[in-house]
Amino acid sequence: MKPYVHGYEQRERERLHDQAGTLAELLHHDTRYPAGSRVLEAGCGVGAQTVYLAGHSPRAEITSMDISPQSLAEARALARDHGLANVGFCRGDLFRPPFPAESFDHVFVCFVLEHLAQPLAALQALRALLRPGGSLTLIEGDHGSCYFHPETAAARSAWECLIRVQALLGGNSLIGRQVQPLLKGSGLREVSAGPREVYCDESRPQWMEGFVKKTIIPMVEGVRERALAEGMIDEATWRQGIRDLHATGTPPQGVFCYTFFKGVGVK
Repeated sequence: MKPYVHGYEQRERERLHDQAGTLAELLHHDTRYPAGSRVLEAGCGVGAQTVYLAGHSPRAEITSMDISPQSLAEARALARDHGLANVGFCRGDLFRPPFPAESFDHVFVCFVLEHLAQPLAALQALRALLRPGGSLTLIEGDHGSCYFHPETAAARSAWECLIRVQALLGGNSLIGRQVQPLLKGSGLREVSAGPREVYCDESRPQWMEGFVKKTIIPMVEGVRERALAEGMIDEATWRQGIRDLHATGTPPQGVFCYTFFKGVGVK
């Protein structure tokens, strides 16, 4: 299993849940699956997205798959805590999923492809699991879409470390802009895709707290050791950059923008 750029520590698990809760309406409000449909959530992690996926489609039969046993254990516990009876969990590799062809009516993939060196191959493997007429939903962020105020050289340098470390580990944090061509390239048809923008300023304090302070900054902080070890940034600039990023999420001057991309294709 390749390294996960954000790590598996407790703080990262908390960040994933904060992120999911903050973004739930923006990203998931238009994802609903009909009663009796079989849905695969590929790469469920600790279940942060699972609770919204299952909660919005309470009569669908959802299978949530991940390669990490530790993450699956946490996802199962979270589902129990939320009283979700329509979700089952299994361990599996995206590139070699443990299911026969055409096993599912729908596949859901969220914040997964950015961590893969071969995202198109993963989508092709997942497409094979769809029944004819079934859909695949894909959601990814794009770190290149980030802009903020006040912007400083140190803050931008710290942010760029996140992009560079993920690339070093074989991932692509700029993959959001590729959602549409990836879906088409996998062989899906009737592809539709578009941006989901996060905008934070003092008029949206819940976004400042939930997205900037609890999601974005912890995500950047998670690559500190690797960025310093690789000589991407020095300690003083890193510390200043993190302080400056906090200012972008602090009223009255702070402003932070970021774009996610969501797409759907049909087999």
